[in-house]
Amino acid sequence: MGQEARAVVETSAGKVEGRYADRLFVFKGMPYAAPPIGPLRWMPPEPVKSWQGTRPAFEFSKVAPQIPPPSGILDVLNAIEPQDEDCLYLNVWTPGLDDARRPVLVWIHGGAFNMGSGSQPFYDGGLLARRGNVVMVTINYRLGVLGFLNLDAATGGRIPATGNEGLLDQVAALQWVRDNIAAFGGDPQNVTVFGESAGGMSIGCLLAMPAARGLFHKAILESGVTVPANDADLSTGERLLATLGLGASDVDDLKALSVDRLLAADLDLRAEMAGPGEPLRITVTAPWVDGTILPLSPVEAVRTGSAAPIPLVIGTNLEEWKLFGMMDPDALRLDESMMGDRLRFFMPPGSVDEVVTAYRKARSGRGESTHPFELVCAILSDFVFRNPALEMAEGHQRRGLPVYNYLFTWKSPALGGLLGACHALEIGFVFGTYDAQLCGRGPDADRLSQRMQDAWLAFAHTGKPTCPSLGEWPAYGERRHTMLLGSDCRVQEAPYEEERRAWEVMKGKSR
Repeated sequence: MGQEARAVVETSAGKVEGRYADRLFVFKGMPYAAPPIGPLRWMPPEPVKSWQGTRPAFEFSKVAPQIPPPSGILDVLNAIEPQDEDCLYLNVWTPGLDDARRPVLVWIHGGAFNMGSGSQPFYDGGLLARRGNVVMVTINYRLGVLGFLNLDAATGGRIPATGNEGLLDQVAALQWVRDNIAAFGGDPQNVTVFGESAGGMSIGCLLAMPAARGLFHKAILESGVTVPANDADLSTGERLLATLGLGASDVDDLKALSVDRLLAADLDLRAEMAGPGEPLRITVTAPWVDGTILPLSPVEAVRTGSAAPIPLVIGTNLEEWKLFGMMDPDALRLDESMMGDRLRFFMPPGSVDEVVTAYRKARSGRGESTHPFELVCAILSDFVFRNPALEMAEGHQRRGLPVYNYLFTWKSPALGGLLGACHALEIGFVFGTYDAQLCGRGPDADRLSQRMQDAWLAFAHTGKPTCPSLGEWPAYGERRHTMLLGSDCRVQEAPYEEERRAWEVMKGKSR
């Protein structure tokens, strides 16, 4: 084949034509479900209708409707892309259209369940596909009020939307992979799902969902594993209808609303429900434990064995909350009173003083700052991200199943270093798309990215993240083995144990 050529693959719905260049076949914008428009708005995904002839797969599809985030340091993660309700498409990068049966990696993007896409430049799958001889897949799914809004209760069943339609989209994408990926040189019996933030939380949900059983065989959950059991405030649908000036019986009017009007109402609701220091709630819509599609919270489901026999890699970033904390206009001026307000918005109010005391002592002992901003970020990084990750890891290992834990410690140079080892920072290192502004550059960054790629790829191939460049990565186990991923990569037993034990003590008191 020449330097650049075209290739045709037969899928279950029809032929698609992609491009071959730089040692990869790339197919973009392939539909995995019918457009969720018109009568299918808020409905579970329907199968793709077959087409005649050959469908071009040269360009990314339009992405799920969403409100563009404010411009700033994370522009690299949130490039503006054309939007449309017709958004259920996926993309494939593969080294060969043959019978090699390569491991398959399926990326589920994050974005608080209301923004992002599988076609963001940060998620380019080419480097991983070439480096690891794997097939890379990225997907879109419905977001926000179109993907995660429970309207069944709000409309008295007139619109039977559960609020978990976005998760069902992900299941449909994995079914497409099962049915079609062999034609793209992949092994449908060796599929690894990986995702970050809302993507990691989605994977936690998939581990708990009966509909997803058997559709993937390994999972990597980055900076997110679960949603609270009560995350579905069933009043959200009613509140949105009220914001729109509609009632439970105004179904035809609701279905006829433009996407722009729905997004504007979502924005109004996020402003209305904002907490201390938040100009907007990050999201008011997310997956929830409905008892059917999602029978249990992900952590609880994994404890019962729902993820067996799937090997897991679960990890978080050391200073997750600094990304969100820096959105607070008073971040660097926090005092003790303001710190308490912010913590009580997220945590059980009665535990705040005890937690603050424990973290202040632990950080002082290590010579780290105890400024209220640093304490808020450390506490909420653990409360929202690390604690649930460790609970899931412990639940999985107690059933004798393999689980590997990491803590990402590399610090961003952005904003004079104020972002630290913040949320989403590891993504560029995993994909090899790290940039100088957010992630940093240089030999240490190059080495970290290569090691993380090697570990993720080794896990996709073998179910273990041990690899020559990183060395032995033992299972989490009773000694809480954790791979520290930063300028110095090493295994440590029970890092930040003083903080973890403080939460354990408080849980014991609450029982």
